[in-house]
This record gives sequence, C-alpha cells and structure tokens, in this order.
Amino acid sequence: MSLLGKAGHASAAHESGFAAHRAGVERLLASYRAIPATANVRLAKKTSNLFRARAKNTAPGLDVSGLTKVIAVDAAARTADVAGMTTYEDLVAATLPYGLAPLVVPQLKTITLGGAVTGLGIESTSFRSGLPHESVLEMDVLTGAGEIITAAPDGEHADLFRGFPNSYGTLGYSVRLKIELETVQPYVALRHVRFHDLRELESTLARIVTDKTYDGERVDYLDGVVFSADESYLTLGRQTDEPGPISDYTGMDIYYRSIQHDSDRPKRDRLTIHDYLWRWDTDWFWCSRAFGTQNPTIRRLWPKRYRRSSFYWKLIALDHKYNIGDKLEARQGNPPRERVVQDVEVPVERTADFVEWFLREIPIEPIWLCPLRLRGNDASNAGRPWPLYPLQPNRTYVNVGFWSAVPTVAGQQEGKANRAIEQTVTEFDGHKSLYSDSYYGKDEFAALYGGETYTDLKKRYDPDQRLLDLYSKAVQRK
Repeated sequence: MSLLGKAGHASAAHESGFAAHRAGVERLLASYRAIPATANVRLAKKTSNLFRARAKNTAPGLDVSGLTKVIAVDAAARTADVAGMTTYEDLVAATLPYGLAPLVVPQLKTITLGGAVTGLGIESTSFRSGLPHESVLEMDVLTGAGEIITAAPDGEHADLFRGFPNSYGTLGYSVRLKIELETVQPYVALRHVRFHDLRELESTLARIVTDKTYDGERVDYLDGVVFSADESYLTLGRQTDEPGPISDYTGMDIYYRSIQHDSDRPKRDRLTIHDYLWRWDTDWFWCSRAFGTQNPTIRRLWPKRYRRSSFYWKLIALDHKYNIGDKLEARQGNPPRERVVQDVEVPVERTADFVEWFLREIPIEPIWLCPLRLRGNDASNAGRPWPLYPLQPNRTYVNVGFWSAVPTVAGQQEGKANRAIEQTVTEFDGHKSLYSDSYYGKDEFAALYGGETYTDLKKRYDPDQRLLDLYSKAVQRK
C-alpha cells in the first residue's frame, strides 16, 4: 500500500471510529434522561475493579456499552483518542502494533482508562511518567448536570480537569480521553536485585528514581516486592530490541516466584513488551494462590482463559455476596477475616519505616512497591498538584500495595487493621487510594481529599446532587 493509501485508510478508520463513538454518546445521553430525577446517576456496568461494598441501586443506570473502544490512534503525534470505558487490554492491543503504549499501564487488564483517571492508577513507569491522568491531554466528561463538556489543562473547565482524578465518578464520567503515548521496544530485559535490608532497598530505590540507571544500565521500569524484612527485591526493566530467549508466565510458571533468588548478583530475565505489561495479571500478583491455582495439579486443570484477574475478581465478588470465606472459616472453628486490600503512598524516605511497621503489625505478605513522582517537566503539570489527591510535586513517593485478609478478634472494632493503616499512613505524610474500604471521619476525609476545592467542583458540575458525593461513596459505601 502506498503512503497515500495508508493515509487514506487511516483517515477512513479515524472517521469510522468517531462515528461509532458519537452513536455511543447518544445512547449514553438517552440513558441519562431515562433515570428518574430523584434517583442517583450510576453506571450500568456489570464489572468493577473496586473492592468496597456498595448499596444496591434499583434505578436504571447509564448505558456505556458504546464507550468501550479505542476511537483513533495517531501514530505520528503519538496520541490516542479513547472512549472512557475502554479497558487497558484493548488499549494496549490497539497501540502496540504501532510500537506505542500508554505512558502508564496499570497492572490488570480490565482496568479501564476512565477508571484509572478518575480513580488513579500506577505501574512501573510511574517513577518517570507519574500517574495515568497526567498523560491526558483533554477529556470529554458527562457531568452530574447531564452536560458533556471538554476539560483541558487550560480554559473554562481547567478546574474540572485538575479535580477529576480521584473523584471516582462523583463529578462525572469520562466519555472520551485524548492521551499521550510513548514509543516502546519489542522486549524488556529484567534484573531482579535482592536486598537483605529494607533501608538499603529504600536508598537504592531513591537513587534509581533520580539517576534512571543502576550499575551502568538504563532503567525504564522500576518496581519491587517485599517477601520479608530480610528478603526484598527491586525489579529493573530496560527496553530493548535485541533478540534472545524470553520467558512466559502465562502457563505453569508464576511470575512473582521467578523474582526470588539467593544470589547477591541480580537475576536476569526477558519478556516481550506485551507479556511484561501484563506480567501480574495471570496470577493477579500473588492472589491466585487463594483459589489454589498455584498448586501445579490444580493449575493444569484450571482453563488458561480463566487465569486472569477478571475471573478471580468474579470469584471475590461471589465471596462478598455470600460470605463464602467466612462460612468456610467458621466450619473450621475460625473467626471471620477482615479484608485488607489497599494501596497507599508514603514518601520514599518513610518507605522502610512503613514496611517495617506493616510487617510487624499486619500479617500479610508479599507486599508490592512502586515508586512515583508527579510529572514536573510539562508546562501543564509543573508545580500544579491535583487537589483531590494532593501529592507534592518534585517529591518521590512509594506506592505500597497489599491484598489479603487478616483474622479478627471477637468484639474488636470493625476495620481494626484498615483503621490502623489509615492512621499510620497519615502520620507518615502519605495518602491512601479509595478503591477499597475506608473508615475516615468526615472532617479528616475532607482534609485529605480535596476539602473546599471538591465542594466547589461539586456545586459547579453537579448542582442538583445527581451523583453521590465522594465521602458517601468511598466511606459510607452508598
């Protein structure tokens, strides 16, 4: 095909994508108008990556079935227009053929772009590329008032653009997002570096974030895993087009187990860029062990198409609905368990302090570590924090993720472990993501998550309170 032919084909695909998107927007607006004025507006969405219970909604929801596609990819400009409910699995599938990827690709395939922006997301590029919302150039948002507006870093709706991240659908829902993309190579070369001391890991991590290198090699991806106080790892990834053998962790081999080794020399590995981006999804980090699928016999019998986070989440949802886990514990004479499924951010210099406290007080392992810095090399972002999740510009944080449950004691306060985590994170000048259970009081919550800024945004973009407010949704589970 000639260059002219390629351009014509791309143009036709571009027009077709936007035409389909416009039809999806019309269905969305029609569904909004069908919701009674006295009912809260919510998504008619069967799946979710949230881990907090919600009250049932008897009113019809928003029809987002036409907002699940990548609208267009502009390879020359390295941008993509993406419908809000598009999963990262589909987004990556559309961009990788061009040798491009989103600047930050959250770990699980069914996380949507709109969900990662309104609810935050993170991954191993976050030490250099920040959070997903920071690579958004503009977005169309359906507000609580039923209007679709375009929000950008500057202009009439710049306040919504800055306030949308961490609003969890309480200011509106993203309909279309235009995002930056970056060039990627076909492979990622990995080094798993072992540490026997958490403070040495902390100082090394901080140095890599600053230098973007380790032991003479460039670092493009950076995360870590803590198995115990004296066994932790940083995994350093480097993009490469060099041919060579690659590993596959979608079958019997399990990625997180491959990280561990006894040598003080880094263990090396290689993955395709596709498999690297989804390295955690097959086993939902290490959570697939709760379903027995890390037992080799069970793993062979478990259909491969079900070895993915979306299926494990369905099993968790059934457990939430029917209390299966607590009933099984009761049959063995054990108390119910408190779910501790959280991601928190603490300043890099408090990482060892927090992890040591956590290992001492909360019996959960392994723990995921992922450093991040807000992007400061962009005129639209430099020095301008995001008010609903006010991390400081030019400061390194480390996301600490832990996903399990702990035994309860009869008569103890509900959410005892989660409340202790919240208190400690605040004491360490950190923040906690809101996708799971939260127990903050109303005043403390307001101080941490937007305060008057959020109140003003709510008045402007949802004047009739058609959408739940953030405290009702995140803490009161409405």
